Amino acid sequence: MDIFKKVTTNLGPIGQYADKAFGYFMFPRLEGEIAARMQFQGKEQLVWSLNNYLGLGNHPEIRKVDAEAAKEWGLAYPMGARAMSGHTKYHEKLERELADFVGREAAYLLNFGYQGMVSIIESLVDRRDVIVYDSEAHACIIDGMRLHFGKRFVYPHNDMENLEKELARATNITEKTGGGILVITEGVYGMSGDLGKLKDIVELKKKFEFRLLVDDAHGFGTMGKTGAGTDEHFGVQDEVDVYFGTFAKAMAGIGAFVASRKDVIRSLTFKMRSQIFAKSLPMPMVIGAMKRLELLRNQPEHKQKLWNVVNALQKGLKENNMNIGNTESPVTPVFLSGGVSEATQITYDLRENYHVFCSIVAYPVIPKGLIMLRLIPTAVHTLEDVEYTIKAFAEVKKKLDEGKYSSGEVISAAIE
Repeated sequence: MDIFKKVTTNLGPIGQYADKAFGYFMFPRLEGEIAARMQFQGKEQLVWSLNNYLGLGNHPEIRKVDAEAAKEWGLAYPMGARAMSGHTKYHEKLERELADFVGREAAYLLNFGYQGMVSIIESLVDRRDVIVYDSEAHACIIDGMRLHFGKRFVYPHNDMENLEKELARATNITEKTGGGILVITEGVYGMSGDLGKLKDIVELKKKFEFRLLVDDAHGFGTMGKTGAGTDEHFGVQDEVDVYFGTFAKAMAGIGAFVASRKDVIRSLTFKMRSQIFAKSLPMPMVIGAMKRLELLRNQPEHKQKLWNVVNALQKGLKENNMNIGNTESPVTPVFLSGGVSEATQITYDLRENYHVFCSIVAYPVIPKGLIMLRLIPTAVHTLEDVEYTIKAFAEVKKKLDEGKYSSGEVISAAIE
């Protein structure tokens, strides 16, 4: 078969909706300044879909530093990969500051979080080792494990009893191969908002020998007393062996980092193929990240504003009989009953009639019969935004319960 024929006729479980969904339900264009209100198809929307947790995306101090760094350095410098010609004292300075902030001996910059995580996993294990991971692990973790030639076992999401069984299973194998065990979890799960059970996982170190890798993309900057992450929140920083954070969420930038013991980071530095064979993180991103980290450390009011909004939003949704699952983080899912048809009707109604823009998820991303409206509160939302959104969601749920979305009358009425 011609490869082109195969790929163009099979767009995958999400791509099958491309003709009807592109530009509105998928790949929508949000325009204007990064803010709680932006433009979508010429209309102002109250936006709850940006991972701009601390509101730094359009912060005046950030904008100023970004612009000055771009003017001074351009977007090309430094040229080449870190190992060849792209290494600078500024990259090293940022790494020291990140390591200090998250309480580790050393850190290493990553150009992108996704490809960085793939390389971290591939660099930590060989065919003798066994990986044990949570069933709701992010796609970057799954892709990293695809490069692993050894065994890997999955445990149901946050199921500690099953994790213990898988660790016993893994131990039996590594005793024969002479390998080790790597457990992978997330700090904050980006879809459901619940937390990885880090305290329970590290407790299992008393029974089993393993190392723990935590992907804390949504926890870095938002969780813990200082914002140092979910492991700080649980008080287990010393027991998390490899910590991963990204700049793409709370820091509103590009790039990521991995932190651990100095000898471990030294090893990763020389093994991570996605970094060794890729151009160094451009200087404006490095200088900008240092400024973002400075604000994160020295201006805790941004995180406090975020949590004020989070607490008000989640409290109000629950008081209005909304199912927000088990979230313990800013990520706020709202679960409703229905399928793809109802999901499209609800999305259209929210955007066109209530001017509320949020991400909507249906099968095959989540089980059939469920719809998830995913809200990302930020420090730049207001309590008035929260109040309005809760009212809108209450009305939407009432329409859903009355069957108005299953009949298709919302979009039909608009077209007529």
